[in-house]
Amino acid sequence: MSHTTAFRSLIVFLLVVLVPAVASAQQPLLIPSPPQIGASSYVLMDPRSGDVIMEHNSHERLPPASLTKMMTAYIVERELAEGRISMDDMVPISVNAWRTEGSRTFVREGTQVRVEDLLKGVVIQSGNDASVALAEFVAGSEAAFTDIMNQQAQLLGMKDSHFANATGLPESDHFSTAFDLALLAKAIINDYPENYGIYAEKHFTYNNIRQPNRNALLWRDPSVDGLKTGHTDEAGFCLVASAVRNDTRLIGVVMGTPSNEARAQEVQKMLNYGFRYYESAKLFSAGQQLLDSPVWGGQQNELALGVKDEVFVTIPRGSKDALESVVDIDTVIKAPVSIGDELGRIRVSLNGEVLLDEPVLALQDIPEGGLFKRLWDAIKLFFVQLFS
Repeated sequence: MSHTTAFRSLIVFLLVVLVPAVASAQQPLLIPSPPQIGASSYVLMDPRSGDVIMEHNSHERLPPASLTKMMTAYIVERELAEGRISMDDMVPISVNAWRTEGSRTFVREGTQVRVEDLLKGVVIQSGNDASVALAEFVAGSEAAFTDIMNQQAQLLGMKDSHFANATGLPESDHFSTAFDLALLAKAIINDYPENYGIYAEKHFTYNNIRQPNRNALLWRDPSVDGLKTGHTDEAGFCLVASAVRNDTRLIGVVMGTPSNEARAQEVQKMLNYGFRYYESAKLFSAGQQLLDSPVWGGQQNELALGVKDEVFVTIPRGSKDALESVVDIDTVIKAPVSIGDELGRIRVSLNGEVLLDEPVLALQDIPEGGLFKRLWDAIKLFFVQLFS
């Protein structure tokens, strides 16, 4: 485009006011090695930044058991958000849904059940029958629904996942990873917060049968507010849990633990470690202006530059004052400029380690100026470059 150039400029600034010099003598936070976790695969992620605090075999493809139902619920929540279905829609229960083996919500064949009740049955009770009923309602059949699941997985960046059903019942080509499931949990939390409260509910009663949420951490840790358990003989005991403490949210995933108690204990260890030593720091708001830059040959002489989305980084607790940022932008920007044009990069570092490398974007449109304005700016630019 006409605004590109080989010339660059560097602007260095601190993200926050540095602490006084006397504070610099304070000892840095000493962070121990992560705790040992008894699971085949695990990951601890900050869903705001996407940063991983600790992991082991997090990209290993494993059977996800009922953690699958997070994707089932996510697609239903997407359908709700886009207005294609509503919580009050009545879902006919097929023989196929009624006969699905494994954990149940105990819906009855030939009846109709509200979408909201089925969604709670999926999330809280891990009902296979409710999962199949919703899959058939959304896509016409469970097979068609699994095709949607796999398309959605690719959109979310779940590169090592493939779904063969809506329930998590064992099949040879049904697999996921701890990392992919953390991405899915992140999407559930961030994309549809209006429904996230369901994941914290401890009980759900349907058909006069009251069943508890199998996530034991909901009873033990008041900071935990989701998400989902899973278990089959093939998968072992699995858990995806999320918690919020001191404005920081973390997601912990374990796969292949030996018992219900073990999965709760291992995720609890990860969460405690993450919250003790790390925090999520917001650097920039969505659409935040970082600086103004001259623009040549346009209807305006200055262009606002900034970032598109909220920007977070995960850092050792208490180290935000030491963050530094470098903005590297085009020194010569020529009109026309469109909103979203990338005109530089911003890099954030801590003690020399780059934590973030994001594009700096145009925050406004600047059309070309008239002929006289373009000629005059071209003359001025010639002499600026000549003497620079």
